[in-house]
Amino acid sequence: MSDEIRLEGLGVAPGVLETIAALATQSVDGVAHIPGPQGLAGLVPKSGARGVTVSVIEDGSLHVVLHLTVCYGTPLRDVATAVQRAVGDALLTQTGQQVSAVDVFIDDIQFEEQ
Repeated sequence: MSDEIRLEGLGVAPGVLETIAALATQSVDGVAHIPGPQGLAGLVPKSGARGVTVSVIEDGSLHVVLHLTVCYGTPLRDVATAVQRAVGDALLTQTGQQVSAVDVFIDDIQFEEQ
């Protein structure tokens, strides 16, 4: 990924878009965490981390790929749909760019410690 993503003439560091997507993801009930090296006091992945990737496709819209861990007992489809909605809304609101796709990969399930 290049050092900068161009959004209608404005240069934005990829880490900014990844942080927006990660924070929106963390706000969804049932998401345990996003795997990868952590920044911002462990709340979100560092730029370029495996868990979040945001890119601009040919038509200028954003494409997001998320890898996450969910909490045991939460319906996976419901969590994934809520993440797609939250990330799409957050990026549209904060950047003004349409989001063409939010691909959610559930890589792990976190069980409660007893």
